Amino acid sequence: MTLVDVKPVERTIGFQWRPIIKRYAPPLAGIAVFVAVWWLAGLEFGGNPRAAAFRGFTIDRTAAALRELIMSGDALRAAAPSLSRILQGLAWAFAIGAPVGIAIGSVTFLERMTHLPFQILRMVSPLAWMPIAVLTFATWDGAIVFLIAAAAIWPIVFATAAGVKRIDPLWLAMARNLGGSPLSVLTAVIVPAVAQDILTGLRLALGVAWIVLVPAEFLGVTSGLGYAINDARDTLSYDRLAALVLLIGLIGYVIDAVVSAAIRRTQWTPTA
Repeated sequence: MTLVDVKPVERTIGFQWRPIIKRYAPPLAGIAVFVAVWWLAGLEFGGNPRAAAFRGFTIDRTAAALRELIMSGDALRAAAPSLSRILQGLAWAFAIGAPVGIAIGSVTFLERMTHLPFQILRMVSPLAWMPIAVLTFATWDGAIVFLIAAAAIWPIVFATAAGVKRIDPLWLAMARNLGGSPLSVLTAVIVPAVAQDILTGLRLALGVAWIVLVPAEFLGVTSGLGYAINDARDTLSYDRLAALVLLIGLIGYVIDAVVSAAIRRTQWTPTA
């Protein structure tokens, strides 16, 4: 009887640990490999006189510089303007891209009409618009927000359009048969059905915008993460530069995780 009572407890304990290990072991292993490669590269920099200029990028110096950035408040002062520009650019891209995506996903003629010009514009690097942005906008911030919006709009447009085209026509037909007006069909069926696609496009747009941000902030602004990286490069503060690069990656990861959580919460199925 004692053996029979003990075995289920052992199985229960093992079963509790298995999903935890399955969930956290891969990311922890990835971090361990990343840190190990970084540490080995630091050993190479330290022992090679020809790589002396890269010693500021070692993991210990980068960690110390990142701690100093956070404790002194310089990290917040550098990140706040960049986050403001990113949010403004994404807001404009969303405000324009989502309605356009719904329109071209709903109207076949409009999709065919815009396909060629949109594909041509999508292939143009956002930074190629920099001279036009500088001439068009009165402030550097306005030019940077425009460049971010120009980079972020296309993932939102095409993800939204693809989501609209995947909507089951029976949902739309049923909504119309029940007396739904075009506006009510849009708000009650189309928008909820493509919300996950819109957020997926926004997630892709965030990655593109975050990449464009740093070179865009090489313009005439005196604030932001891009400016801080440029300043660290000019002053040969390579440990601070590496810390800023790591900070950019960490902030981008946090924002991406927030959007990913929102995507998981927007699954929708039509109900009576």
